[in-house]
Amino acid sequence: MLPLPSDAQAARFLAQAGFGASEADIATLKSIGYSSWLDLQFLAPRTESHWDWLSRNGFAAEANKYAYFDGLPNSVWRKFISSPDQLRQRMVLALSEIFVVSAVGNTLPWRTMMMGAYADVLEEHAFGTFRGLLEAVTLSPAMGAFLAMRGSKKEDGKGRQPDENFAREVMQLFTIGLVQLNLDGSVQMAGGRPVETYDLTTVTQLARAFTGWNFDTSAPAGADAGFMRRPMVHNAAYFSDGAKTVLGSTISAGADGPAALRQALDILANHPNVGPFFGRQLIQRFVCSNPSAAYVQRVAQAFNDNGRGVRGDLKAVLRAVLLDPEARLIEPGASHSGKLREPVLRFVQVARAVQLSSAGLWTIPETSDPETRLGQSPFFSPSVFNFYRPGYVPPNSPMTAAGTTAPEFQLLNEVTVTGYLNFMQTLLTTGQGDAKPDLSADMALSADPRAMVARQALLLGGGAISDATQQRIAAAVATIAGTTDDGKLNRARAGWMLLLACPEYQIQK
Repeated sequence: MLPLPSDAQAARFLAQAGFGASEADIATLKSIGYSSWLDLQFLAPRTESHWDWLSRNGFAAEANKYAYFDGLPNSVWRKFISSPDQLRQRMVLALSEIFVVSAVGNTLPWRTMMMGAYADVLEEHAFGTFRGLLEAVTLSPAMGAFLAMRGSKKEDGKGRQPDENFAREVMQLFTIGLVQLNLDGSVQMAGGRPVETYDLTTVTQLARAFTGWNFDTSAPAGADAGFMRRPMVHNAAYFSDGAKTVLGSTISAGADGPAALRQALDILANHPNVGPFFGRQLIQRFVCSNPSAAYVQRVAQAFNDNGRGVRGDLKAVLRAVLLDPEARLIEPGASHSGKLREPVLRFVQVARAVQLSSAGLWTIPETSDPETRLGQSPFFSPSVFNFYRPGYVPPNSPMTAAGTTAPEFQLLNEVTVTGYLNFMQTLLTTGQGDAKPDLSADMALSADPRAMVARQALLLGGGAISDATQQRIAAAVATIAGTTDDGKLNRARAGWMLLLACPEYQIQK
Protein backbone atom coordinates (compact mmCIF):
# COMPACT_ATOMS: atom_id res chain seq x y z
CA MET A 1 0.00 0.00 0.00
CA LEU A 2 1.27 3.45 -0.90
CA PRO A 3 1.98 5.83 2.01
CA LEU A 4 -0.19 8.90 2.50
CA PRO A 5 0.98 11.71 0.22
CA SER A 6 2.52 15.08 1.01
CA ASP A 7 0.93 18.29 -0.28
CA ALA A 8 3.10 18.21 -3.42
CA GLN A 9 2.50 14.50 -4.03
CA ALA A 10 -1.24 14.98 -3.60
CA ALA A 11 -1.34 17.91 -6.02
CA ARG A 12 0.69 15.96 -8.57
CA PHE A 13 -1.64 12.94 -8.36
CA LEU A 14 -4.73 15.12 -8.68
CA ALA A 15 -3.33 16.67 -11.86
CA GLN A 16 -2.85 13.17 -13.30
CA ALA A 17 -6.11 11.62 -12.13
CA GLY A 18 -8.26 14.68 -12.69
CA PHE A 19 -7.89 18.22 -13.98
CA GLY A 20 -6.12 19.75 -11.01
CA ALA A 21 -6.05 20.33 -7.29
CA SER A 22 -7.71 22.63 -4.80
CA GLU A 23 -6.64 22.97 -1.18
CA ALA A 24 -9.71 20.97 -0.17
CA ASP A 25 -8.86 18.21 -2.67
CA ILE A 26 -5.30 18.04 -1.35
CA ALA A 27 -6.51 17.81 2.24
CA THR A 28 -8.91 14.99 1.38
CA LEU A 29 -6.31 12.98 -0.51
CA LYS A 30 -3.75 13.42 2.26
CA SER A 31 -6.21 12.08 4.81
CA ILE A 32 -7.55 9.03 2.94
CA GLY A 33 -4.79 8.08 0.47
CA TYR A 34 -4.69 7.38 -3.25
CA SER A 35 -6.69 4.16 -3.39
CA SER A 36 -9.55 5.45 -1.24
CA TRP A 37 -9.69 8.63 -3.32
CA LEU A 38 -10.12 6.47 -6.42
CA ASP A 39 -12.88 4.52 -4.65
CA LEU A 40 -14.75 7.76 -3.99
CA GLN A 41 -14.34 8.90 -7.57
CA PHE A 42 -15.61 5.61 -8.95
CA LEU A 43 -18.70 5.96 -6.74
CA ALA A 44 -19.26 9.66 -7.42
CA PRO A 45 -22.68 10.31 -9.00
CA ARG A 46 -22.82 11.70 -12.49
CA THR A 47 -23.83 15.32 -12.81
CA GLU A 48 -26.50 16.51 -15.25
CA SER A 49 -25.95 14.85 -18.62
CA HIS A 50 -24.98 16.82 -21.70
CA TRP A 51 -28.27 15.82 -23.33
CA ASP A 52 -30.38 17.04 -20.42
CA TRP A 53 -28.42 20.27 -20.00
CA LEU A 54 -28.58 21.05 -23.73
CA SER A 55 -32.30 20.28 -23.80
CA ARG A 56 -33.02 22.33 -20.68
CA ASN A 57 -31.25 25.33 -22.22
CA GLY A 58 -33.11 25.20 -25.51
CA PHE A 59 -30.44 23.69 -27.79
CA ALA A 60 -32.74 20.77 -28.73
CA ALA A 61 -35.40 23.16 -30.02
CA GLU A 62 -36.43 23.07 -33.67
CA ALA A 63 -34.84 26.49 -34.19
CA ASN A 64 -31.43 24.99 -33.38
CA LYS A 65 -31.80 21.95 -35.60
CA TYR A 66 -29.09 23.15 -37.99
CA ALA A 67 -27.12 25.38 -35.64
CA TYR A 68 -23.35 24.98 -35.78
CA PHE A 69 -22.85 23.09 -32.52
CA ASP A 70 -24.30 25.93 -30.46
CA GLY A 71 -24.18 24.81 -26.84
CA LEU A 72 -21.78 21.87 -27.27
CA PRO A 73 -18.59 23.62 -26.06
CA ASN A 74 -20.63 25.23 -23.26
CA SER A 75 -21.70 21.87 -21.88
CA VAL A 76 -18.28 20.27 -22.27
CA TRP A 77 -16.51 23.11 -20.44
CA ARG A 78 -19.25 23.08 -17.80
CA LYS A 79 -18.50 19.46 -17.00
CA PHE A 80 -14.73 19.65 -17.19
CA ILE A 81 -14.47 22.79 -15.07
CA SER A 82 -17.19 22.35 -12.47
CA SER A 83 -18.11 18.67 -12.09
CA PRO A 84 -16.82 17.08 -8.86
CA ASP A 85 -16.34 13.68 -10.55
CA GLN A 86 -12.93 14.71 -11.88
CA LEU A 87 -11.67 11.23 -12.73
CA ARG A 88 -14.74 10.42 -14.83
CA GLN A 89 -14.47 13.70 -16.70
CA ARG A 90 -10.75 13.21 -17.28
CA MET A 91 -11.52 9.72 -18.62
CA VAL A 92 -14.11 11.22 -20.98
CA LEU A 93 -11.44 13.54 -22.38
CA ALA A 94 -9.03 10.62 -22.78
CA LEU A 95 -11.62 8.41 -24.47
CA SER A 96 -12.70 11.25 -26.76
CA GLU A 97 -9.11 11.36 -28.02
CA ILE A 98 -8.95 7.60 -28.63
CA PHE A 99 -12.47 6.80 -29.87
CA VAL A 100 -12.51 10.00 -31.88
CA VAL A 101 -15.72 11.49 -33.21
CA SER A 102 -15.25 15.05 -34.40
CA ALA A 103 -17.73 17.85 -34.89
CA VAL A 104 -15.56 19.20 -37.72
CA GLY A 105 -17.31 18.83 -41.06
CA ASN A 106 -20.56 17.49 -39.57
CA THR A 107 -23.56 19.07 -41.29
CA LEU A 108 -26.33 16.75 -40.09
CA PRO A 109 -29.44 18.13 -38.39
CA TRP A 110 -29.38 18.01 -34.59
CA ARG A 111 -25.57 17.85 -34.72
CA THR A 112 -25.21 19.50 -31.30
CA MET A 113 -27.44 16.90 -29.70
CA MET A 114 -25.64 14.10 -31.53
CA MET A 115 -22.28 15.15 -30.10
CA GLY A 116 -23.72 15.78 -26.65
CA ALA A 117 -25.17 12.27 -26.70
CA TYR A 118 -21.79 10.85 -27.71
CA ALA A 119 -20.08 12.61 -24.80
CA ASP A 120 -22.74 11.05 -22.55
CA VAL A 121 -21.94 7.59 -23.98
CA LEU A 122 -18.27 8.02 -23.09
CA GLU A 123 -19.22 9.21 -19.60
CA GLU A 124 -21.67 6.36 -19.02
CA HIS A 125 -19.08 3.72 -19.93
CA ALA A 126 -15.96 5.42 -18.53
CA PHE A 127 -15.80 3.04 -15.55
CA GLY A 128 -17.39 -0.01 -17.18
CA THR A 129 -15.80 -2.64 -19.39
CA PHE A 130 -13.87 -2.09 -22.59
CA ARG A 131 -16.21 -4.44 -24.42
CA GLY A 132 -19.27 -2.53 -23.26
CA LEU A 133 -17.66 0.76 -24.22
CA LEU A 134 -16.72 -0.58 -27.65
CA GLU A 135 -20.27 -1.65 -28.47
CA ALA A 136 -21.81 1.57 -27.18
CA VAL A 137 -19.40 3.62 -29.28
CA THR A 138 -19.97 1.44 -32.35
CA LEU A 139 -23.76 1.81 -32.25
CA SER A 140 -23.82 5.50 -31.33
CA PRO A 141 -25.32 7.73 -34.03
CA ALA A 142 -22.28 10.02 -33.79
CA MET A 143 -19.80 7.26 -34.62
CA GLY A 144 -22.16 5.81 -37.21
CA ALA A 145 -22.22 9.16 -39.00
CA PHE A 146 -18.56 10.07 -38.48
CA LEU A 147 -17.06 6.84 -39.83
CA ALA A 148 -19.90 6.02 -42.23
CA MET A 149 -21.06 2.72 -40.74
CA ARG A 150 -24.53 4.25 -40.64
CA GLY A 151 -26.19 3.33 -43.93
CA SER A 152 -23.54 0.79 -44.98
CA LYS A 153 -25.27 -1.81 -47.17
CA LYS A 154 -24.46 -5.29 -48.43
CA GLU A 155 -23.00 -5.99 -51.84
CA ASP A 156 -25.52 -5.60 -54.65
CA GLY A 157 -23.67 -7.42 -57.42
CA LYS A 158 -23.47 -4.20 -59.41
CA GLY A 159 -20.35 -2.74 -57.83
CA ARG A 160 -21.68 -1.55 -54.48
CA GLN A 161 -19.61 -2.75 -51.53
CA PRO A 162 -20.01 -2.28 -47.77
CA ASP A 163 -18.35 0.86 -46.46
CA GLU A 164 -14.96 -0.07 -44.96
CA ASN A 165 -14.22 3.12 -43.03
CA PHE A 166 -15.35 2.03 -39.57
CA ALA A 167 -14.04 -1.51 -40.01
CA ARG A 168 -10.57 -0.12 -40.72
CA GLU A 169 -10.48 2.46 -37.95
CA VAL A 170 -12.01 0.24 -35.25
CA MET A 171 -8.96 -1.98 -35.71
CA GLN A 172 -6.25 0.55 -36.45
CA LEU A 173 -7.17 3.19 -33.87
CA PHE A 174 -9.61 1.80 -31.32
CA THR A 175 -8.55 -1.76 -30.52
CA ILE A 176 -5.53 -3.58 -31.96
CA GLY A 177 -3.37 -1.25 -34.03
CA LEU A 178 -1.42 -2.03 -37.17
CA VAL A 179 1.18 -4.46 -35.83
CA GLN A 180 1.24 -7.40 -33.45
CA LEU A 181 2.36 -6.46 -29.95
CA ASN A 182 3.91 -8.29 -27.05
CA LEU A 183 2.32 -7.79 -23.65
CA ASP A 184 4.75 -4.96 -22.91
CA GLY A 185 3.80 -3.09 -26.08
CA SER A 186 6.94 -4.01 -28.01
CA VAL A 187 6.45 -4.95 -31.66
CA GLN A 188 6.58 -8.58 -32.76
CA MET A 189 9.04 -9.08 -35.62
CA ALA A 190 9.44 -11.73 -38.32
CA GLY A 191 12.19 -11.66 -40.91
CA GLY A 192 13.25 -8.24 -39.67
CA ARG A 193 9.83 -6.72 -40.28
CA PRO A 194 6.90 -5.98 -37.96
CA VAL A 195 4.11 -8.56 -38.06
CA GLU A 196 0.93 -6.88 -39.30
CA THR A 197 -2.27 -7.45 -37.38
CA TYR A 198 -4.61 -7.48 -40.37
CA ASP A 199 -4.78 -7.08 -44.13
CA LEU A 200 -7.25 -5.70 -46.66
CA THR A 201 -9.20 -8.96 -46.68
CA THR A 202 -9.77 -8.61 -42.94
CA VAL A 203 -11.11 -5.07 -43.44
CA THR A 204 -13.47 -6.27 -46.18
CA GLN A 205 -14.75 -9.17 -44.10
CA LEU A 206 -15.24 -7.04 -40.99
CA ALA A 207 -17.07 -4.38 -43.01
CA ARG A 208 -19.56 -7.05 -44.10
CA ALA A 209 -20.28 -7.82 -40.44
CA PHE A 210 -21.13 -4.14 -39.84
CA THR A 211 -23.75 -3.72 -42.59
CA GLY A 212 -27.41 -2.82 -42.17
CA TRP A 213 -27.26 -0.23 -39.36
CA ASN A 214 -28.91 3.19 -39.33
CA PHE A 215 -30.49 5.79 -37.04
CA ASP A 216 -33.48 4.72 -34.98
CA THR A 217 -36.08 7.16 -36.31
CA SER A 218 -39.08 4.92 -35.60
CA ALA A 219 -40.35 7.05 -32.69
CA PRO A 220 -41.18 9.66 -31.74
CA ALA A 221 -42.16 11.32 -34.99
CA GLY A 222 -41.90 14.97 -35.85
CA ALA A 223 -39.43 17.64 -34.87
CA ASP A 224 -37.50 15.71 -32.27
CA ALA A 225 -33.80 15.05 -31.77
CA GLY A 226 -34.35 11.94 -29.62
CA PHE A 227 -33.04 9.49 -32.22
CA MET A 228 -29.58 11.04 -31.83
CA ARG A 229 -29.24 9.52 -28.37
CA ARG A 230 -30.64 6.07 -29.21
CA PRO A 231 -28.33 3.29 -30.43
CA MET A 232 -28.58 2.59 -34.13
CA VAL A 233 -30.97 -0.15 -35.23
CA HIS A 234 -30.54 -2.93 -37.76
CA ASN A 235 -32.30 -3.49 -41.08
CA ALA A 236 -31.84 -7.10 -42.18
CA ALA A 237 -32.52 -6.23 -45.82
CA TYR A 238 -29.16 -4.47 -46.03
CA PHE A 239 -27.08 -7.07 -44.19
CA SER A 240 -24.36 -9.05 -45.99
CA ASP A 241 -25.26 -12.73 -45.97
CA GLY A 242 -22.79 -15.55 -45.59
CA ALA A 243 -19.92 -16.32 -43.25
CA LYS A 244 -17.25 -13.73 -42.39
CA THR A 245 -13.70 -14.58 -41.37
CA VAL A 246 -12.12 -11.97 -39.06
CA LEU A 247 -8.64 -12.34 -37.57
CA GLY A 248 -8.74 -16.09 -37.81
CA SER A 249 -12.24 -16.48 -36.36
CA THR A 250 -15.40 -17.25 -38.30
CA ILE A 251 -18.72 -15.47 -37.89
CA SER A 252 -21.20 -18.09 -39.05
CA ALA A 253 -23.45 -17.65 -42.04
CA GLY A 254 -26.44 -18.11 -39.77
CA ALA A 255 -25.66 -15.08 -37.61
CA ASP A 256 -28.00 -12.16 -38.20
CA GLY A 257 -26.80 -8.56 -38.19
CA PRO A 258 -26.87 -7.89 -34.43
CA ALA A 259 -25.27 -11.27 -33.68
CA ALA A 260 -22.57 -10.72 -36.32
CA LEU A 261 -21.75 -7.30 -34.88
CA ARG A 262 -21.49 -8.69 -31.36
CA GLN A 263 -19.27 -11.54 -32.50
CA ALA A 264 -17.05 -9.16 -34.45
CA LEU A 265 -16.64 -6.90 -31.43
CA ASP A 266 -15.93 -9.95 -29.24
CA ILE A 267 -13.13 -10.94 -31.60
CA LEU A 268 -11.61 -7.47 -31.46
CA ALA A 269 -12.01 -6.96 -27.70
CA ASN A 270 -10.42 -10.34 -26.96
CA HIS A 271 -7.40 -9.84 -29.22
CA PRO A 272 -4.12 -9.96 -27.25
CA ASN A 273 -3.10 -6.56 -28.64
CA VAL A 274 -5.86 -4.63 -26.89
CA GLY A 275 -4.33 -4.57 -23.40
CA PRO A 276 -0.97 -3.08 -24.44
CA PHE A 277 -2.41 -0.98 -27.28
CA PHE A 278 -5.20 0.67 -25.30
CA GLY A 279 -3.34 0.61 -21.99
CA ARG A 280 -0.35 2.48 -23.37
CA GLN A 281 -2.59 5.22 -24.70
CA LEU A 282 -4.27 5.63 -21.32
CA ILE A 283 -0.84 5.94 -19.67
CA GLN A 284 -0.01 8.64 -22.20
CA ARG A 285 -3.24 10.53 -21.57
CA PHE A 286 -2.95 10.44 -17.76
CA VAL A 287 0.69 10.09 -16.73
CA CYS A 288 3.55 10.12 -19.24
CA SER A 289 4.21 10.27 -22.97
CA ASN A 290 6.85 7.57 -23.25
CA PRO A 291 6.02 4.81 -20.74
CA SER A 292 8.49 2.02 -20.13
CA ALA A 293 7.78 -1.46 -21.43
CA ALA A 294 7.43 -2.73 -17.85
CA TYR A 295 4.79 -0.08 -17.09
CA VAL A 296 2.82 -0.96 -20.22
CA GLN A 297 3.01 -4.65 -19.33
CA ARG A 298 1.65 -4.13 -15.82
CA VAL A 299 -1.28 -2.10 -17.17
CA ALA A 300 -1.93 -4.67 -19.91
CA GLN A 301 -2.01 -7.42 -17.29
CA ALA A 302 -4.63 -5.46 -15.34
CA PHE A 303 -6.62 -5.10 -18.57
CA ASN A 304 -6.44 -8.84 -19.24
CA ASP A 305 -7.53 -9.77 -15.71
CA ASN A 306 -8.71 -7.45 -12.96
CA GLY A 307 -7.82 -10.07 -10.36
CA ARG A 308 -11.29 -11.59 -10.45
CA GLY A 309 -11.19 -13.03 -13.94
CA VAL A 310 -12.77 -10.00 -15.68
CA ARG A 311 -11.15 -8.71 -18.86
CA GLY A 312 -11.25 -5.03 -19.78
CA ASP A 313 -12.41 -3.69 -16.39
CA LEU A 314 -11.71 0.01 -16.89
CA LYS A 315 -11.65 0.77 -13.17
CA ALA A 316 -8.89 -1.82 -12.74
CA VAL A 317 -7.02 -0.38 -15.71
CA LEU A 318 -7.22 3.15 -14.31
CA ARG A 319 -5.96 1.92 -10.93
CA ALA A 320 -3.05 0.24 -12.67
CA VAL A 321 -2.26 3.40 -14.65
CA LEU A 322 -2.46 5.82 -11.72
CA LEU A 323 -1.04 3.72 -8.87
CA ASP A 324 1.86 2.16 -10.76
CA PRO A 325 5.29 2.77 -9.16
CA GLU A 326 6.35 4.70 -12.27
CA ALA A 327 3.33 6.98 -11.93
CA ARG A 328 3.89 7.69 -8.26
CA LEU A 329 7.70 7.96 -8.27
CA ILE A 330 9.71 10.37 -10.36
CA GLU A 331 13.02 9.03 -11.62
CA PRO A 332 15.32 11.98 -12.45
CA GLY A 333 16.36 11.83 -16.07
CA ALA A 334 14.05 8.95 -16.94
CA SER A 335 12.67 9.24 -20.48
CA HIS A 336 9.28 7.99 -19.33
CA SER A 337 8.80 10.37 -16.41
CA GLY A 338 6.64 13.11 -17.84
CA LYS A 339 4.52 14.63 -20.58
CA LEU A 340 3.73 17.99 -22.09
CA ARG A 341 0.36 19.10 -20.73
CA GLU A 342 -1.96 19.49 -23.68
CA PRO A 343 -3.55 22.96 -23.97
CA VAL A 344 -7.02 21.80 -22.88
CA LEU A 345 -5.59 20.36 -19.66
CA ARG A 346 -3.72 23.60 -18.90
CA PHE A 347 -6.87 25.64 -19.42
CA VAL A 348 -9.14 23.43 -17.32
CA GLN A 349 -6.55 23.14 -14.57
CA VAL A 350 -6.16 26.87 -14.10
CA ALA A 351 -9.93 27.38 -14.55
CA ARG A 352 -10.51 25.08 -11.59
CA ALA A 353 -7.69 26.69 -9.62
CA VAL A 354 -9.22 30.17 -9.98
CA GLN A 355 -12.73 28.79 -9.42
CA LEU A 356 -14.02 29.89 -12.81
CA SER A 357 -17.79 30.02 -12.53
CA SER A 358 -20.69 30.79 -14.82
CA ALA A 359 -24.08 32.35 -14.32
CA GLY A 360 -25.42 29.23 -16.01
CA LEU A 361 -24.71 29.06 -19.74
CA TRP A 362 -20.90 28.60 -19.75
CA THR A 363 -20.50 30.63 -22.94
CA ILE A 364 -16.81 29.72 -23.28
CA PRO A 365 -16.08 29.45 -27.00
CA GLU A 366 -14.86 26.53 -29.02
CA THR A 367 -11.08 26.87 -28.72
CA SER A 368 -9.56 25.40 -31.90
CA ASP A 369 -8.12 28.67 -33.23
CA PRO A 370 -4.34 28.45 -32.61
CA GLU A 371 -3.74 32.19 -32.94
CA THR A 372 -6.22 33.48 -30.39
CA ARG A 373 -7.23 30.42 -28.38
CA LEU A 374 -5.76 27.00 -27.55
CA GLY A 375 -5.28 25.29 -30.90
CA GLN A 376 -7.34 22.42 -29.44
CA SER A 377 -10.97 22.00 -28.46
CA PRO A 378 -12.62 18.83 -27.11
CA PHE A 379 -14.66 16.96 -29.73
CA PHE A 380 -13.31 19.19 -32.52
CA SER A 381 -10.37 17.07 -33.63
CA PRO A 382 -9.18 17.79 -37.19
CA SER A 383 -9.50 14.09 -38.07
CA VAL A 384 -10.11 10.59 -36.68
CA PHE A 385 -6.40 10.55 -35.82
CA ASN A 386 -6.98 12.99 -32.94
CA PHE A 387 -5.08 16.24 -32.37
CA TYR A 388 -1.82 14.27 -32.20
CA ARG A 389 -0.63 10.72 -32.86
CA PRO A 390 0.29 8.44 -29.93
CA GLY A 391 3.53 7.49 -31.68
CA TYR A 392 4.63 11.06 -32.50
CA VAL A 393 8.33 11.78 -31.97
CA PRO A 394 9.31 15.49 -32.15
CA PRO A 395 11.71 16.02 -35.07
CA ASN A 396 15.07 17.78 -34.80
CA SER A 397 15.34 17.28 -31.07
CA PRO A 398 17.20 14.99 -28.63
CA MET A 399 14.01 12.94 -28.53
CA THR A 400 14.41 12.12 -32.23
CA ALA A 401 17.53 10.00 -31.88
CA ALA A 402 16.16 8.31 -28.77
CA GLY A 403 12.82 7.58 -30.42
CA THR A 404 11.02 9.14 -27.45
CA THR A 405 7.31 9.53 -28.08
CA ALA A 406 5.85 12.88 -27.03
CA PRO A 407 2.42 13.15 -28.69
CA GLU A 408 1.36 16.54 -27.33
CA PHE A 409 4.38 18.22 -28.93
CA GLN A 410 2.58 17.81 -32.25
CA LEU A 411 0.40 20.75 -31.12
CA LEU A 412 3.35 22.91 -30.06
CA ASN A 413 4.66 25.67 -32.34
CA GLU A 414 5.27 29.42 -32.28
CA VAL A 415 1.64 30.20 -33.07
CA THR A 416 0.09 27.93 -30.45
CA VAL A 417 2.48 29.13 -27.73
CA THR A 418 1.39 32.74 -28.30
CA GLY A 419 -2.29 31.88 -28.73
CA TYR A 420 -2.35 29.89 -25.50
CA LEU A 421 -0.79 32.69 -23.46
CA ASN A 422 -3.12 35.31 -24.92
CA PHE A 423 -6.10 33.10 -24.16
CA MET A 424 -4.96 32.60 -20.57
CA GLN A 425 -4.37 36.31 -20.11
CA THR A 426 -7.94 36.99 -21.20
CA LEU A 427 -9.19 34.28 -18.86
CA LEU A 428 -7.45 35.86 -15.87
CA THR A 429 -8.37 39.42 -16.83
CA THR A 430 -11.99 39.35 -17.99
CA GLY A 431 -12.86 35.66 -17.99
CA GLN A 432 -14.09 33.67 -20.98
CA GLY A 433 -17.65 34.31 -22.12
CA ASP A 434 -19.91 34.50 -19.08
CA ALA A 435 -17.43 32.52 -16.94
CA LYS A 436 -15.42 34.67 -14.54
CA PRO A 437 -12.43 33.86 -12.29
CA ASP A 438 -12.27 34.40 -8.53
CA LEU A 439 -8.79 35.60 -7.51
CA SER A 440 -9.70 36.54 -3.94
CA ALA A 441 -7.58 33.77 -2.41
CA ASP A 442 -4.53 35.03 -4.32
CA MET A 443 -5.26 38.65 -3.46
CA ALA A 444 -5.36 37.74 0.22
CA LEU A 445 -1.73 36.60 -0.06
CA SER A 446 -0.53 39.27 -2.49
CA ALA A 447 1.29 41.27 0.21
CA ASP A 448 3.66 38.28 0.42
CA PRO A 449 4.43 37.47 -3.22
CA ARG A 450 6.56 34.48 -2.27
CA ALA A 451 3.69 32.87 -0.34
CA MET A 452 1.19 33.68 -3.08
CA VAL A 453 3.37 32.19 -5.80
CA ALA A 454 4.11 29.12 -3.66
CA ARG A 455 0.39 28.43 -3.35
CA GLN A 456 -0.17 28.90 -7.06
CA ALA A 457 2.83 26.71 -7.92
CA LEU A 458 1.60 23.93 -5.65
CA LEU A 459 -1.86 23.88 -7.24
CA LEU A 460 -0.46 23.95 -10.77
CA GLY A 461 2.85 22.13 -10.58
CA GLY A 462 2.48 19.72 -7.69
CA GLY A 463 6.08 20.17 -6.58
CA ALA A 464 7.60 20.31 -10.07
CA ILE A 465 8.26 24.06 -10.11
CA SER A 466 11.61 24.70 -8.47
CA ASP A 467 12.21 27.11 -5.60
CA ALA A 468 14.56 29.10 -7.84
CA THR A 469 11.84 29.59 -10.44
CA GLN A 470 9.27 30.49 -7.81
CA GLN A 471 11.64 33.07 -6.33
CA ARG A 472 12.21 34.65 -9.75
CA ILE A 473 8.47 34.85 -10.37
CA ALA A 474 7.83 36.25 -6.89
CA ALA A 475 10.51 38.90 -7.45
CA ALA A 476 8.81 39.95 -10.68
CA VAL A 477 5.41 40.03 -8.97
CA ALA A 478 6.86 42.19 -6.18
CA THR A 479 7.69 44.94 -8.69
CA ILE A 480 3.94 45.52 -9.13
CA ALA A 481 2.56 47.98 -6.60
CA GLY A 482 0.22 46.02 -4.36
CA THR A 483 -1.32 48.59 -2.04
CA THR A 484 -4.66 48.93 -3.85
CA ASP A 485 -7.22 46.30 -4.85
CA ASP A 486 -6.20 46.75 -8.47
CA GLY A 487 -2.58 46.25 -7.52
CA LYS A 488 -3.38 43.08 -5.56
CA LEU A 489 -5.39 41.79 -8.50
CA ASN A 490 -2.54 42.51 -10.91
CA ARG A 491 -0.11 40.68 -8.65
CA ALA A 492 -2.41 37.65 -8.57
CA ARG A 493 -2.77 37.64 -12.36
CA ALA A 494 0.97 38.05 -12.89
CA GLY A 495 1.75 35.11 -10.63
CA TRP A 496 -0.60 32.83 -12.52
CA MET A 497 0.55 34.02 -15.94
CA LEU A 498 4.25 33.60 -15.26
CA LEU A 499 3.67 30.11 -13.90
CA LEU A 500 1.47 29.15 -16.84
CA ALA A 501 4.25 30.25 -19.22
CA CYS A 502 6.87 28.33 -17.25
CA PRO A 503 8.32 25.17 -18.89
CA GLU A 504 8.56 23.55 -15.45
CA TYR A 505 4.79 23.76 -15.24
CA GLN A 506 3.99 22.89 -18.85
CA ILE A 507 5.89 19.61 -18.55
CA GLN A 508 3.93 17.43 -16.14
CA LYS A 509 6.32 15.22 -14.19
